[in-house]
Amino acid sequence: MAAAADTPDEPRWLTDEERQTWIALVGLLARLPGALDRQLQHDQGISHFEYQVLAGLSMAPDRTLRMSVLADFAEGQLPRLSQVVGRLEKRGWVSRCADPTDGRYTLATLTDAGWDVVVEAAPGHVEQVRTLIFDVLTRAQVRQLGEIARRILAAAGPQGAWPPRG
Repeated sequence: MAAAADTPDEPRWLTDEERQTWIALVGLLARLPGALDRQLQHDQGISHFEYQVLAGLSMAPDRTLRMSVLADFAEGQLPRLSQVVGRLEKRGWVSRCADPTDGRYTLATLTDAGWDVVVEAAPGHVEQVRTLIFDVLTRAQVRQLGEIARRILAAAGPQGAWPPRG
């Protein structure tokens, strides 16, 4: 099929090169989360999403964020985030309370025990990220990957602003 549309109603089919790139990207999107999950489950007994939640809180001022901002950072929906934060709360790693400046919002705070989990998990997670991504790329490819990811994210539309401005 042709890459360019012959008429305005004709789909803009992918070229062979675009199709191969798309297939590779879909494979990456499917396999990378599982590889990150396996390492964190093996080493810490937590999922990658749980780690993202804990790490997001660890980087926030006072280790506290509104749940909506945390959902944006973790690339998750509020219902899923609420379930995960509930599990983390039961483990004593996160606490929740109403936002004192606006009670319509809920704040999540990383506890000292949660901080300890992040500190313990981070070295293994970073090593896995290095092994899977950065060790197989040149410095130029890392810069290109960053630019490519930012362009694709911009085209996908705003999810939220990170880091939060305070």
